[in-house]
Amino acid sequence: MKPLAISLLLAAPLAAQIPYAIGADLSFLKQAEDRGVVFQDAGQPKPGLQIFKDHGYNWIRLRLFHTPTELPNNLAYTIATAQAARQLGFKFLLDFHYSDNWADPGKQFLPKAWEGLSHDRLATAVFDYTRDAIAAFREAGVLPDMVQIGNEISNGMLWPDGKLPQNWDNLAGLIRAGINGVDAGRGNLPRPLIMIHIDKGGSVPQTKAFFDKLHTYAIAYDVVGQSFYPWWHGSLLDLRDNLHFMAEAYRKAIILVEVAYNCRPGEYLKRPAPFPESPEGQRDFLDEVHRLVLATPHNLGRGIFWWEPAVTGPLMRRGMFDPGYNALPVLQVFDKYARH
Repeated sequence: MKPLAISLLLAAPLAAQIPYAIGADLSFLKQAEDRGVVFQDAGQPKPGLQIFKDHGYNWIRLRLFHTPTELPNNLAYTIATAQAARQLGFKFLLDFHYSDNWADPGKQFLPKAWEGLSHDRLATAVFDYTRDAIAAFREAGVLPDMVQIGNEISNGMLWPDGKLPQNWDNLAGLIRAGINGVDAGRGNLPRPLIMIHIDKGGSVPQTKAFFDKLHTYAIAYDVVGQSFYPWWHGSLLDLRDNLHFMAEAYRKAIILVEVAYNCRPGEYLKRPAPFPESPEGQRDFLDEVHRLVLATPHNLGRGIFWWEPAVTGPLMRRGMFDPGYNALPVLQVFDKYARH
């Protein structure tokens, strides 16, 4: 049997084990409801998690910051949200930012507690912290089903130690420390799937450069995670090309773990938009992205997560609720797939 055929046989069973992710990053949902926001569906007040469950959502993604001072996403808050989601039957993806604040391609701040550490001590800190956090989720009855080791790490993480392109060896060591921490914290329970997440959903060259290099370090992971915001990452044809490339080249499950589009004008004020920035355009965008994921070769397109559908404030234009917190049409995209 040819090597390509062998790799396909190995990839297909794992992909089939991953429940197709109709997902949402709801990291701010609890904070909104704790502050008195009442979400509604067709004018009927409901708990936010129930609204997503009613529309076929089966995965929740939650970010975790090390010691946040301005944002709510600490360990206790995240465990509480995960418990509420698990009671409704949601699968749970945990997103380690390894920072006290936002980590993305433009910034990967060290947690204050880790400033000044040598690489070896930093790797130990990553291992210990990951192990202890995973153990806390396990003891609370909500061991994640999947874990991200870092958030949008196309330029590395834990800067300056793991910053790319100059520090690939360090980054590989930090990723490995995080994965080993997941294993150490899970006890005797099944190992969560491991995701590596970058932000190059519309770029074959940048995706290839990152993962080809990562694979030279023989790091064991299960899922390729990508962000796709069209105003930053390219057209739907760019996304299609990259989904096909990743499936053929890497034979791993692929999830678009951050996707969003505006329900009112914001990103396309001075250039033509692929869809109207309106409630209907937002719905049509998600529907079309979902079609592309379903068409990924070898059944390796395994889902989509919308980034912060329950966000409040200025970014509410990317959310799934209107200013009165009533559900927008985009929430109905998966009804026809999930209902029977």
